[in-house]
Amino acid sequence: MKKQLFIIILSFCLYLGSAQQKSISITIDDVPNTTKYQKHGYRSLLLNLLDSLDVPFTIFINEDKIFKTDAVNRNKALLESWIKRDRALIGNHTYSHPRYSDVGLNSFIQDVEKGEILTKQYIAKYGKDLAYFRFPFNDLGKDSIQHTQIREYLKLKNYIIAPFTVESSDWMFDFVYQHYLDNGEIEKAKAIGKQYVEKTLAMVGFFDEMARSLYGRPVKHIYLCHDNAINADYLREIIAQLKQDDYKVVSFKESLTDPIYDQENSYYKKWGISWLYRWMDTQGERVRWMKQEPDLSEIQGTYQQILEN
Repeated sequence: MKKQLFIIILSFCLYLGSAQQKSISITIDDVPNTTKYQKHGYRSLLLNLLDSLDVPFTIFINEDKIFKTDAVNRNKALLESWIKRDRALIGNHTYSHPRYSDVGLNSFIQDVEKGEILTKQYIAKYGKDLAYFRFPFNDLGKDSIQHTQIREYLKLKNYIIAPFTVESSDWMFDFVYQHYLDNGEIEKAKAIGKQYVEKTLAMVGFFDEMARSLYGRPVKHIYLCHDNAINADYLREIIAQLKQDDYKVVSFKESLTDPIYDQENSYYKKWGISWLYRWMDTQGERVRWMKQEPDLSEIQGTYQQILEN
């Protein structure tokens, strides 16, 4: 409670003049999607979309995706294209997307360092930094020991652990969306796309309401999504609606200037929950808010049904 009171006071002091400005940054995991790149004639539809929207974004790279298809040189060029964009900030998402709580510290560190090799070559070429790290599955470890060990390692590497406040299970929507597209069920795919937009906006609204309740003001939100087909087709609509709702799309770096991100993460479990939950004092408070989240049971049911068939 003392921590929360401190943050509220600090937030009020720092944001007194612009307390009503709503903002959100776009962060994209699992870049580059080389399978889609090849399928679409060696074009990244999501990257093209972001170019057309002219908004800042941050990418979190899995370098093993370079070798997921036989067009390795083209895939390297794709990664370079993402990195060289003026409005792109760059983050490491490990080489092969392992779950830290499963593989343990030493294996995970090896995967972190393997995931820097190409990225560092390209950021040097374009005068950029590799400042951010996001955990696969947002799994920071199974207990306080794992959390502390990897946090100390990343600090020595000068990585900033990348938080998020909002996510909407876009990976699940994308799985169902692509299933329908692959089976020629276009109308069903469109319905999933529409549902994805609606649920994402509902999630933004929910976490914004939570933040206002906890901190007494709008916070600089961070949205987590992925390099996938559903975002290539529907992220434009989400961003347009956010702007209509008076959200400003800002850089990840700007979002991190919000004092809420200075709080200590004391949630010592492996589940990839929003940092708004991680900063809460008790599990009871988390559960109370989680029960109020927008309902995703419909897409969860469809996803499970497809998996079982």
